Amino acid sequence: MLSETMKHLVAGGMAGAVSRTVVNPMERMKILFQIQGPEMAAYQGIWPTLKKMWQEEGVIGMMRGNGTNVIRIIPYSASQFAAYEYFKGLLMKEGASELDTPRRLISGALAGIVSVVCTYPLDMVKTRLAIQSASLHKNHSHLSNYASKPGSVQKLPGILPTIMSIYRNEGGVPGLYRGLVPTTLGVSPYVAISFWSYESLKSYIDNETPTKRLVCGALAGSIAQTITYPLDVLRRRFQVAGMANTGYKYNGTVDAIRTMVRSEGVRSLYKGLIPNYLKVAPAIGVSFVTYETCKDLLNAL
Repeated sequence: MLSETMKHLVAGGMAGAVSRTVVNPMERMKILFQIQGPEMAAYQGIWPTLKKMWQEEGVIGMMRGNGTNVIRIIPYSASQFAAYEYFKGLLMKEGASELDTPRRLISGALAGIVSVVCTYPLDMVKTRLAIQSASLHKNHSHLSNYASKPGSVQKLPGILPTIMSIYRNEGGVPGLYRGLVPTTLGVSPYVAISFWSYESLKSYIDNETPTKRLVCGALAGSIAQTITYPLDVLRRRFQVAGMANTGYKYNGTVDAIRTMVRSEGVRSLYKGLIPNYLKVAPAIGVSFVTYETCKDLLNAL
């Protein structure tokens, strides 16, 4: 028999793998929007960008970075759900059956921190692999090794070579954790608000069904992402700052915000928000449904 913690880990890992695979094209498009500056805005609009990705890189391009993402998201999601359940039990008042709002938010925030610290280098690698074959510049004739059609997609390095390259060329272990602070600042409130919103919305429905859970999860993810999105943009900018063709160089979180607003306007903090809604709503919905379904199945064993 599996322990409760192991059930949470297994169900959480499955939830992450299923949900992220479903929405990977939207995830990659969001990253492309986030990391391109005004001088290299080759990706404009949702449908034109999807079309460009398809024409230049085919189905492989649409799913670029998904293998890394799944490898990352399984321990990320597993540790997040398991940590949330652990902190819920730790903070639960004696005799209570539910957490109050402050304790629920604290549990979610701590779960977010745990999951980020455990898997951050893989998140950086996922971002790098997601954009390396993208033609970020409008005029990219000088980037001759970039793919121009589905059949000639550039062969990219794998997960381990990318990690080793960052380690050797970008400052060792600190290089693998570049952007951890804005990521933690963004993820911890995001996870806290997601769990709080989901459980709060569920309390208003009777006779839970997968469809109702899906709707609650989609709404919860949209609410949380709207509030914390600028920090997600900062995370991506820091993660690609060491890449030669991006031109980004920031001295800390405050400098990054100041530089982006000064050179690109306030809108730069919300780049990719609309496609992110198209990704987050189904991803979080599917994640919660998969988690609860797997947990129910494991409890029935």
